[in-house]
Amino acid sequence: MRPLPGPGDPLSIAYLTYRGKPHVGGQGVYTRHLTKALADLGHHVVVLSGQPYPHLDERVSLVKLPSLDIYNDHFPMRMPGLWEIKDLADWAEVTSFSMGSFPEPLAFSMRAAKWLSDHGDDFDLVHDNQSLGYGLLAIERQGLPVLGTIHHPITVDRRVEMEHAENWKARWGKRRWYRFTRMQTRVAKRLRRIITVSENSATDILADHEVPADRLHIVPVGVDPDLFRPLTGVERVPLRIISTASADVPMKGQRFLLEAVAKLRAERSDVSMTIIGSLKDGSRTHSTLDRLGLRDCVSFVSGVSDERIVELYSEASVAVVPSLYEGFSLPAIEAMAAGCPLVATTGGALPEVTGADGDTCYQVPPGDADALAVAMGRVFDHPAEATAIAERGRNRVVENWSWKRTAERTVTHYRALLDEAAAERAGSADADQPDPHHAPAGV
Repeated sequence: MRPLPGPGDPLSIAYLTYRGKPHVGGQGVYTRHLTKALADLGHHVVVLSGQPYPHLDERVSLVKLPSLDIYNDHFPMRMPGLWEIKDLADWAEVTSFSMGSFPEPLAFSMRAAKWLSDHGDDFDLVHDNQSLGYGLLAIERQGLPVLGTIHHPITVDRRVEMEHAENWKARWGKRRWYRFTRMQTRVAKRLRRIITVSENSATDILADHEVPADRLHIVPVGVDPDLFRPLTGVERVPLRIISTASADVPMKGQRFLLEAVAKLRAERSDVSMTIIGSLKDGSRTHSTLDRLGLRDCVSFVSGVSDERIVELYSEASVAVVPSLYEGFSLPAIEAMAAGCPLVATTGGALPEVTGADGDTCYQVPPGDADALAVAMGRVFDHPAEATAIAERGRNRVVENWSWKRTAERTVTHYRALLDEAAAERAGSADADQPDPHHAPAGV
């Protein structure tokens, strides 16, 4: 077993993420920025990831733990061939998929446990990025302490999807798909230490995952304010909207944003929107675009660099986060840091992140296309007011969130986890020692 590091020693961290899409989606973005910030602090980080793999700093190593890639962008929901199934994790992935459930968290955690059974002595601890699979419990049994990040409980996604299901058949399908959340609850309750990103998420985790309150701690995510900043020499395009679509699911509220754009376009024919993200074949957004007649004014951009994303924010007149719920929202603070006026809903943790309506952002109720249209129209009609709000929004982000601060606070919890693990080891060792004051029978 690896000796525990001293209080000031650099740490060796095995960081787990079951998927790490580089530019869209919280897992990949969080992974890339947090691990870089940890490396900046002098720690050694190795990322274990399934597809799609994250883009990482050159100082951060990547160990690829390929899944069967059932949900790849080019051929989603494919059934793997029997020749592809080589071990227990593959069987678990196929079996769970065949039963209608999302299999990646479980299968990835099993692959990570298998890899760490051979390489665990190289690490001080494991940091899991929301897989919450049963494999984490196996890793702890191997002697490696595990800390988990829960951005928000996926049980919230389940509730929203069930509420928006069109009929009983769709509800039945969603119920099967989200069966993996039962596993996540069981695992979350047993981990020594969990961090989450907001007070709102903490409240939901306590309620849905029943995590003991003394094991749950808040570490907000960050932004690089030197990268995400207002750009000089870049002209804002009048009536240009920008948003991020990390997933085509009801919780992200894209339908309401598209309906709001259609309302604006009825009076302002030059309205256009750029969405950072890809549009999958057969997605519900396709039919919404066709129904609203927005094909010619909505464009999708994916696979671009952070620098290009900053340019897109600088070109836009307004950024919109239309989500019904967010555990934090990286797109919100990135837009604010870039100096783009922000319209955001009050879903989940968004008010906690974005600040007060009319001060640092414009706020609207979730699921209200009319309110979104009115707020965006206000930005268009009152540019001086919008600019002042955007400036205060950037100041709020710079004062409160950076990836360096996120990494520092995360390391504090790493060391607390190691102290707890050391105390447990010492307690176990003491329990194994015979009591010198108690003579064995017959002596």
